[in-house]
Amino acid sequence: MFIDSHCHLDRIDLSPYNDDFALMLQAATDRKIDKMLCVSIDLKGFKPMYSLIEGHENVFASVGVHPLSAAEEQVSVIDLIDKASLEKVVAIGETGLDYFYQTDTKELQQTSFKNHLIAAGELGLPTIIHTREAQQDTLSMIKEFGNLDSAGVLHCFTESLEMAKAALDLNYMISFSGIITFRNASDLRDVVKEVPLDKILIETDAPYLAPVPHRGKKNEPKYVVEVAQCIADLKGISVEEVAEVTSNNFYSLFNKAHK
Repeated sequence: MFIDSHCHLDRIDLSPYNDDFALMLQAATDRKIDKMLCVSIDLKGFKPMYSLIEGHENVFASVGVHPLSAAEEQVSVIDLIDKASLEKVVAIGETGLDYFYQTDTKELQQTSFKNHLIAAGELGLPTIIHTREAQQDTLSMIKEFGNLDSAGVLHCFTESLEMAKAALDLNYMISFSGIITFRNASDLRDVVKEVPLDKILIETDAPYLAPVPHRGKKNEPKYVVEVAQCIADLKGISVEEVAEVTSNNFYSLFNKAHK
């Protein structure tokens, strides 16, 4: 069974499923996706997101504010701790630093990231981190403000092998998305080969970044199988082994989640 460790279920186009959320989840279950983690990107959308997944036992949630939303919505440690008390919330994030799209909001991003790291540390929950073109600041802030016991994951990883190794040294896991299947992602596939399987998670980041051969379509959790197959091919192992190990990794990191 597979686990999609990072998706945005509240943003998926349900029109192919007659606007039936349960049918979309069933399409994932039919491909042996056992669990999904629906990741928050802002607080204003958190309540409807949580309401959407609340009645579905195979879906967990996180709470956080994406770095590209930090300028519009600053979140306090108290806000995060309060919402993380909900039963299905198993992680803090998505948070982090993105200097690729925004360089004029660095201070606001860093303040938000700091608050997420502190809240996660106080709760003993893992942090889901988005990082782009901000390697040194991301690692420095994890070291300064993060709880390395509860740690977290660098999601949808697209950075260097050196950053991956530095994150692994900080007890973080690395999550790979459908980007690893893209034709121009050979450098990233080299990173996949080097990261130990017991430190890898798989994700779709749905509805974004559909893997080959589904590029051009809206992404869905059911396509996490293609991510797992790419990892299996790169490592010369079976896709079943990738599914088993990455699922165990998920429960080890997100230990508030239940099998």
